[in-house]
This record gives sequence, C-alpha cells and structure tokens, in this order.
Amino acid sequence: MAASFHSLYTHDMARVAVAVPHVRVADPAFNAQHTITQARAAVDKGAVLVLFPELGLSAYSNEDLHLQDALLDATLEALRSVVAASQDLAAVLLVGAGLRFGGSLYNCAVAVHQGRILGLAPKLYLPNYREFYEKRQFASARDATFTEVTLLGQTVPFGTDLVFEATNLADFSFHMEICEDFWTPIPPSTYAALAGATVLTNLSASNITIGKAQARRDLCAAQSNKCLSAYCYTAAGPGESTTDLAWDGHAMVYELGERLAESERFSIAEDLIYADVDLGRITQERMRVTSFRDSAGVHREQVSAIRKVQFGLLLPSQDVPLSRPIDRFPYVPSDASQRDERCYEAYQIQVQGLATRMQAANIEKLVIGVSGGLDSTQALLVAVQTMDRLELPRTNILAYTMPGFATSDGTKSNAWKLMRALGVSAAEIDIRPSSEQMLKDIGHPAATGAEQYDITYENVQAGERTSHLFRLANHHGAMVLGTGDLSELALGWATYGVGDHMSHYNVNASVPKTLIQHLIRWVADQSLFEEANDVLDAILATEISPELVPASANAPDELQSTEAKIGPYELQDFNTYYVTRFGFRPSKVAFLSLHAWGEKYDLGTIKRWLETFCWRFFQVSQFKRSAVPNGPKVQSGGSLSPRGDWRAPSDSPATVWLEELRNNVP
Repeated sequence: MAASFHSLYTHDMARVAVAVPHVRVADPAFNAQHTITQARAAVDKGAVLVLFPELGLSAYSNEDLHLQDALLDATLEALRSVVAASQDLAAVLLVGAGLRFGGSLYNCAVAVHQGRILGLAPKLYLPNYREFYEKRQFASARDATFTEVTLLGQTVPFGTDLVFEATNLADFSFHMEICEDFWTPIPPSTYAALAGATVLTNLSASNITIGKAQARRDLCAAQSNKCLSAYCYTAAGPGESTTDLAWDGHAMVYELGERLAESERFSIAEDLIYADVDLGRITQERMRVTSFRDSAGVHREQVSAIRKVQFGLLLPSQDVPLSRPIDRFPYVPSDASQRDERCYEAYQIQVQGLATRMQAANIEKLVIGVSGGLDSTQALLVAVQTMDRLELPRTNILAYTMPGFATSDGTKSNAWKLMRALGVSAAEIDIRPSSEQMLKDIGHPAATGAEQYDITYENVQAGERTSHLFRLANHHGAMVLGTGDLSELALGWATYGVGDHMSHYNVNASVPKTLIQHLIRWVADQSLFEEANDVLDAILATEISPELVPASANAPDELQSTEAKIGPYELQDFNTYYVTRFGFRPSKVAFLSLHAWGEKYDLGTIKRWLETFCWRFFQVSQFKRSAVPNGPKVQSGGSLSPRGDWRAPSDSPATVWLEELRNNVP
C-alpha cells in the first residue's frame, strides 16, 4: 500500500535508527537477542535501516578470545538467529561479527534484510597502535583474494566496495565501513558516496578518552558535508570489557554537516536513536554542487569499481509521520548563539558590501527613502554603520520620508524618530501633489475624486518616490540605496523599474523579511544604536503595509495589509527557502510546512498560500528578478539575482508546480 501524504516515505525521506545495545563479552547468544529486540523496536517506529556496533554479536573487547573456535562458532549461530528474525522485519539490519573466510578472520559488517544476507564489508584499516592491536586477530580487507563468500548457505558479495541500493525507495542507497576506516585520509565511504551512496554508515567500537567524542562529531559532520550525504555512526557501549579501556556508547546521525540525532553518552542503559534522513535534499544538493561530480570524474577508477547490490526494501505498512525538527524560520537559526552569529555576519556583509561599492564608485553620500517600515529601517541601519566605518559623517546620508495618500501617522512618526535618533540628514517630501498631477496627466479616475484604488493608483506613488530619490542623488552627487528585500523579490511584490524595484545598490537584496526582523531586533539587543532602541521596537511591532491605498470608510484606522494579499511572510519565506534552495516539489514543501507550522496554520491555509507563491514566483515575477540592481549575497542559496543563484526565463508558466500541488496535497 502506498504511503499517504502524511508519511515521510512519500516525500523522499527515510527513517534510520542507530543502536547501542547491551553486550556481554564472549556471549553471542545474549548479544543476538538484544540486537533482535532493538531491531524490532526500531521497526515499530518506522525505521528502514538499523545500525549496530562493530563486532556487536561477540563484543569488541574479546582480544585473543576472537581466535577461539567456540566463540567463532557461537558468533555464527548468533548471526543465524538475527538473519532468521529479520524475515518479518521491514528494515535492513547492519550488524558486526568476526567471520572466517579463506583461512583468515575478518572483522565484518553484515547487511541483513528479510532473511537474506545482502553483503559483507570487511574492515580495511586495522589499527595497531596505542591501545589497539587488531592485526593480532584480524586480516585486512585488502588481503582478501575473493569478492564473494558463502555464509549460512547463501552466496553473498564481500568487500569494502559495496553500495546497497533499494529498488523501491528513491535515492536510498547505503554503504558500510568500520571504525578506523573512518579515521583515515580517504575513507572507503568517500568513493561509495561518489558512486551514489546517500547514507554512509559506520559500525564502530571506539573506546572513549577525553576529547574523543568531539573528534567523532567533527569527523561525522565533515564526512557528511564533503560527501553530501547522511552519516550514521555508533560505538560500543555498556557491557564491553573495561580491563584497560572505557566505553561511552556514542551514536550519531549527521546530514550535510548538520547533526540530526545523538545518543546520551555513558548511559548504563541501552540506547536507540532515530533520524529522518532527507534523501531528496541530498540528491538535490549533489545535482547543484558541480565539484562533487568533478571529484567522481577525477577518481573515476575507484568510483567505477564500486559494486551495486540492489534489493527490494520492505517498507513500513503504516504511515510514518515526520519526527525530524523543521525550523519555522529556515533563514534564522533557532539556536540563540547561532542566531546571534548569523545576524552579526549578515549585518557585516551588508555593511562591507556597501562600503566597498561606495569606495569603488568614489561616492561619499547616500540617498534613501525611509518609510518607517522594516526594510528601509534595516537599510538605514546598514548605511549608518557604513558611514561610521568609512569615517564619514552620518549627515552624508540624505534620508527622506515621503508620505503619500495612505501614509499613517504612526509610520511617518517612526520614520522621523529613527532619522533623528541616528543623526542623519532628514527631510520630508510630500509626494501627493506630484502623484495627483501624474494621475491627472494619465486620465486616471482618482484624479477627479473616484475611489478607484487599483495597481496604477499604487504604482504612481511608488514611482514618484523612486523618481524623486534618483533625481536627489543626481542633485547631491549621491547613490540611491535600495531597500527591497528577498521576500519581495520572490513574490514580485515591487513596482518594476521606476519604483521600489530599482536603486543604485540594494543591501537587502538577499535578505528575507523574517531575517530582517531578527536583524533589527539583534541591533536593538546589542544596543549598536542605543538612542534608536525605542523606535526600533515600535517599528518591529507595526503591521507590514505598503500604505498606498486609503483605509476604507468602515475601518478608517485599518492599514492596508501586505500579508492579507500575498500571504504571511513567515510562510512565504519558508516556501522560498525550500523551493529555491533545494528545488523541492510543492507537495513536499507543504508537508514540511505543516510539520513546522501545523500548530498555527492548517493544511488548507498552507496549501492556499503555497499556491499563491507558486503562481507569483514561477509565472508573474521573474522579469523583475532578471533586472535587479547589484547587492551583496548574504547567505548560501539566498540570492535571486540573475548573476548568482537563480537564473530562469521570464516567460515560464507555473503549470507543473500548481498541478503537482493540487494533485498531491489533500
């Protein structure tokens, strides 16, 4: 039965489990039973892959007991019981065992699924230094003269060059390596990833010493980042011999450098952690990162030697809801310390970009329109910091508030308070007379008092503001500083050409609305301009509005609402991130959005505004993005400039995205 919209398996994802079972030294029957128990628990949670530690069926710390026939026979029987138990389990089990082939003993990772042994990966690099003497008992994979073995009556592939591909779960392919293999300059998993493996796994024992846990984290993060993959890692835990070593039972899952899950270390209980790996995200990233493909070409000989083992994966019969944390604000880290660092970097990038452009153009003055809204506030803060850095007077910033037909007293007051608090040259230009003249010149009904508040009525005002700013820049030898943000570019919410679409340089071009809110809040929290803190708080609390259409007679105090027209920016920024950064289909974006925002918005609301996004982004606004002014790129994948991250035709229809959304989201 196909999974429904509400199951993660419908959306190019897979749940993996990483186990830290209790073991008993030299007691394979006990170890097998705990392995089976944890495997069943993982399957009940919807996992399709369960990773166990190195030599987990016999215990790692047996030392020379590994060479005893009785223990080797018992290990083989333990593996037999795991294989038998796997027949009714909808997951691949990756277990560790010492196995004899060709007169040698190999430290093996064994992939088991539905009563079948899919393959074995022997350990390649055997540590023989410090506290480890594995060459005393085991042979290296490189010493094997065979590529197939017979095990429990099955002929199975053998080697470190195996990638296992599910035929019925898109992009789910995994590779196994063992402990030390991971610590080498070129781990076997690197070639496996270049050959297509999306989930890299490590069966480890890894004793614990001070500082080693962080080294493991760093390695997992780096390998998953460089290999554009998920990396699953587990190390030995309670029950291993402490004759000379200690064990912390460390399990982790990383994806593209980000940690998805981690176990509690030093627990006396067994542990089982879960992570929902986004296979589609991994595949999308590999399509974009051209150097990844180049690396596969450079290492063509090793990559082409990788052997693919295909198998039909028994998927969970039940829907598996997503448990992976999805940030509501993907452009803004949820962790406070990371958020502060991100805001600092974003702000400094904007300042550095503007400073460099002013020096290159040999211009020392800026012209900016200040509305009392979020975008112009952030641009003005950047301008002030830039002037301070260039040791130019703040009065070189010529700031103008330009009230129109619907400007409220609140925003106008905030604009004046902000300009005065920051010490810039402040002035006011009433654009109503020139707008009225324009309406009269073009024969618009509003010129004779008709309440026709259409797009022409709005754009006349936006155009008048921009026209004034450019001529003021000419007059004063200055540069017009743009204020429009990434969210507005994504939705086409800008007046093209002679309007807020155009400037000489736009510092907000790759900064979304949700990040601008946090940047302003961060500036206030850091008291960078302490004299402006009160007005910054007031601006943050103000309804987002273009203030171009007068309030209706029924609600004279109600501002024209931008979000009522184009949707909540918090949802649309979410949509922008996943559509432009990863190319996800709309149904997957809706699935992720429901998981992140379900407490605030129902699926119908999410679908409605995502449909608005798809139509506006793909069909009606690309021509505006194709002609944007220069501006600094602030974050990876966060620019819609035709000279950077996003290049698209201006006349594309939105049909395929709208149909996909309507057909696959209930």
